[in-house]
Amino acid sequence: MTDNPATVPASLAALRAALERVEPLAVYGRVVAIRGLLVEVAGPVAAMRLGGRLDVEGAGGLIPCEVIGFQGERALAMPFGSLEGVRRGCPAFVRDEAAGAVRPSQGWLGRVIDALGRPVDGLGPLPEGPRIYPLRADPPPAHARRRVGPALDLGVRCINTFLTMCAGQRMGIFAGSGVGKSVLLSMLARYTAADVAVIGLVGERGREVQEFLQDDLGAAGLARSVVVVATSDEPALMRRNAAYVTLSVAEHFRDQGAKVLCMIDSITRFAMAQRDIGLAAGEPPTAKGYTPTVFSELPRLLERAGPGVGEGTISALFTVLVEGDDHNEPVADAVRGILDGHIVMERGIAERGRYPAINVLRSVSRTMPRSCDPAYLPVVRRARRVLSTYADMEELIRLGAYRAGSSPEVDQAVALMPDIEAFLGQGKEEATSIGEGYARLAQIVGGD
Repeated sequence: MTDNPATVPASLAALRAALERVEPLAVYGRVVAIRGLLVEVAGPVAAMRLGGRLDVEGAGGLIPCEVIGFQGERALAMPFGSLEGVRRGCPAFVRDEAAGAVRPSQGWLGRVIDALGRPVDGLGPLPEGPRIYPLRADPPPAHARRRVGPALDLGVRCINTFLTMCAGQRMGIFAGSGVGKSVLLSMLARYTAADVAVIGLVGERGREVQEFLQDDLGAAGLARSVVVVATSDEPALMRRNAAYVTLSVAEHFRDQGAKVLCMIDSITRFAMAQRDIGLAAGEPPTAKGYTPTVFSELPRLLERAGPGVGEGTISALFTVLVEGDDHNEPVADAVRGILDGHIVMERGIAERGRYPAINVLRSVSRTMPRSCDPAYLPVVRRARRVLSTYADMEELIRLGAYRAGSSPEVDQAVALMPDIEAFLGQGKEEATSIGEGYARLAQIVGGD
């Protein structure tokens, strides 16, 4: 017997209404222990995955957590927020959505976001792009990547002339605290000849965020930038994720064919956050307490920068906060071996009032001399010789133990150093192109 066709639509509507009333299936476990930063969850462990999201019910609402490991029949998770109010037995809901991903778009320019890709500037929601970018993406295949491009104008004449950087190159800025890294980063963000700047402030002091945005970066610099912020008081997962989000947003603009400048301040705080996560998960501490995953995650993060497989590039500058001004500490040593050059800033240079406090002789760009204008390469070499000669005799000169006329090379270095020091110093509001820097250096030292 065939149903009456008139009754079929009514039956479908009733069935649809019944289905809409069905509550979605909630998969959850229970909090059984909290040890420091670690939350132990028992329950349907098979439904949880490494790197997956759990939402733990606390006194103020749901607290997002990430699964960082398993122990027996328990999942080990770390929170993205405070665990205040969580008690034993609280439900921990398993989420299937892509928590470790963002959907950047052109509308993100000029915005400030947190380590979960949420806006924190009070300017409303972020427009989502069509493509999902995972936070922990793999670097482009080595055989498919393009080579680095032509010289990139950074606007800082010391780097432009002595440490010329190419489009798609990755450089590290190594310095102790209070030597001027943040000011140098602000100059690079404003003056670099790039289409987009993506800036990650990882573990930054909360007081300095607004100062960086308003005073250092400025309205014009912010208009072409996306800033990712995770302050020092935030949990380790937030500080670590801030670096991942920075690279994911940079990869979006690179895939659009843009020349992207990516800056993270600092990689050391990313490593410290990863160390905290590793120790909480039970990893053994190795060099200076850093866990093995720190040294496996560093290349995975840093290798994501550079040329892509298309026209876009990510030119990257990563700051490294060297503890106790020790440039051979484990993180600095590991990062230096991964990147395509390093810029060394020294406290002694800053103390005598020359900014940026870059020690040219200890700094290296691995694309030099190919990236340097061949016409000015002899000028750069001669300037380096002058700096080296003066550095060798500096103590004797300052003590007055050197007698003028003893060495023509030293006499020439003593005569040229005031002008070279003035050349190496640069005000925060001053920009110098590559061509202008070469020409000014040639006026000081001449050619061979």
